[in-house]
Amino acid sequence: MIRGSVSIVGAGPGDPELLTVKAVRRIQTADVILYDRLVNEEILGCGKPEALRIYCGKAPGRHSMPQEAIEKLMIKYAAAGNQVVRLKGGDPYVFGRGGEEALAVAAAGIAYEVIPGITSAIGAAASAGIPLTHRGLAASFAIVTGSRCHDHASPVHWEGLVHSVDTLIIYMGVSTLPEIREQLLKYGKNPATPAALIENGTTVRERTVTGTLGNIDKLAAAMKISNPAIIIIGESVTVRDQLLSMEKAARSQIG
Repeated sequence: MIRGSVSIVGAGPGDPELLTVKAVRRIQTADVILYDRLVNEEILGCGKPEALRIYCGKAPGRHSMPQEAIEKLMIKYAAAGNQVVRLKGGDPYVFGRGGEEALAVAAAGIAYEVIPGITSAIGAAASAGIPLTHRGLAASFAIVTGSRCHDHASPVHWEGLVHSVDTLIIYMGVSTLPEIREQLLKYGKNPATPAALIENGTTVRERTVTGTLGNIDKLAAAMKISNPAIIIIGESVTVRDQLLSMEKAARSQIG
């Protein structure tokens, strides 16, 4: 009888204080922690000193190990009776391949659970002062990946997104930002649509650059924005400027 189990845990967008209580409890009792590249090191410190920590990070074009190898390790350690935590940045089911890992573990007959995390789109946007929905400006949003821009077999359906969604949040799109911009303009998105780039959202290294769809790619290049970063395109980006103006006015009154 297999006594071990797997917890597929979302570590949130970067700030360790945004980790859920349930996630902390699982990390504290884990025997084995398999963690991704964007997991804050402070979160790893929640684990037992004797817990085995295995890096499974993936950067664009550079994977420390294949996905299949990660799944085999999860199964191997759980089958040996260990409490395994698969620790993933953001939310496991939002571009985290958590579904694939759950299927692999379930197929092996091992008990598992999925613990949600705050996904980067929501966490980084809120930290930067950008609501994804806002009365009078945006009633819908979509999260897509920019890494499929050159995937002709499984392309992003930009035309549908342009005409049906108010706010677009794009993961893994910094390197393909010129192509994303071109596609959105091609299908009728207004070049004056407000846009933002949030780098290292919710962390002490957070940087936010705002502009428009027409110039955001040039701003990204000029500011040397790099991963991890998300792109937000939509009218609700303007709320950030309103908040910053109000904060500036409040500081001037105090001063």
